[in-house]
Formats: sequence, structure tokens, C-alpha cells
Amino acid sequence: MQYFSLKDINALEHLYKINLINSCSGFKSANLIATKSKDGIENVAVFSSVTHVGSNPPILGFFCRPTTVLRNTFNNIQETKEYTINHIHDLNFKDAHHTSAKYDETISEFDKTNLTPEYKNDSFAPFVKNAPVQLKMKYVGKYNISQNDTILVLGEIQEMYINNSILETDGFINLSKANIAAINGLDAYTFPELKERLPYQRPKK
Repeated sequence: MQYFSLKDINALEHLYKINLINSCSGFKSANLIATKSKDGIENVAVFSSVTHVGSNPPILGFFCRPTTVLRNTFNNIQETKEYTINHIHDLNFKDAHHTSAKYDETISEFDKTNLTPEYKNDSFAPFVKNAPVQLKMKYVGKYNISQNDTILVLGEIQEMYINNSILETDGFINLSKANIAAINGLDAYTFPELKERLPYQRPKK
């Protein structure tokens, strides 16, 4: 096996180190977070850091990089307190990846891709049309991570829209049925297949 000490890691070429550290944690969720500014400009961006925080209340978190440069998603959420999380799938992952390009705040990524905004009920922020899982989120707080100046953003689920074909009778969302993506590192997309669901485990006698 290849060995890296912390000293070795710190001395690595910049891009190599980014690829190494971003992929060492394993497969990550692949989501589009959509927002809209107070001026009505829609924004959508790919995130691989959305994670479950708790079920009661239903809270999800995601990480933002330092705001020393413009972060449209974070700024819109701070202003409007609303956003949506939309799962990336096999038919839109290339357009989803393009949303990582740094466009000016006056330009909507929806206009630069084949992604389509969709509004449901009285939502202010758009959903991404045809996403198999769509979540309307309400901003509830943030935590500044002092060690690297990133920000953990927390949101509470307000509404869920889930394709009937992937929602099982016990509430389990079978993501593999919709060819929903996962991300390995920064730019490698994969489409996992369900191997087996295992029962709740208890200590062996």
C-alpha cells in the first residue's frame, strides 16, 4: 500500500493533494442546491457534502467553503432562508457538474445548462425539474468551522417530493432504482446499485 504521513500530504502538489483528500472519505452524496436571490435571480450549484443530521426534527446539513470569495448559494440562503435540495441522476449529471463553474451572481446556471427550474406550491426557491428526490428546506442555522474557515449550514425539511417508483412501503428511498449519482472525490460520478438491505443488528448471544 502507498503510505502518506501528514508531512508527505502537506508537501504534495496542490491538485494531487486536493484529489487525494477529497476522495479518501469514500463516496459522497450528489445534490443540486437551488436558491433564488431577493432580486429574483435563480441559482443552482452542485454539492457533495449534504448529510443527515437528525430525523426529529428532520435536519440536513451541508458544508460551504470559506466566504472570502463570492458564494451565491450561501448568500441567497442567508437572505431568503429558503432553498431546495435535488438529487442528481444519470440523465443530468453532466449539466449538474457544470454548475460548479464560477458564474457571476447576475447569471443563472439554469440558463447555462439544460437544467430546468420548477416551482411547487408557494415555494420561493426553485426545485430542479425531474429530480427523483426534491426537498424544500428552511434555513435554521450555521456553524463556523474555525480550523479551516468552512461553514456548516443546517436546514429543516419542509416538504418532500419523491418518485413513487423508488419509495418503498417502510419509507426507505431506494435510490438505485432511479440511477441517482454519488460522487467519488471532486469529479468522478458513479451510480450505485443496491446489494442487500440488512436487518437491525442486536448483540450475539
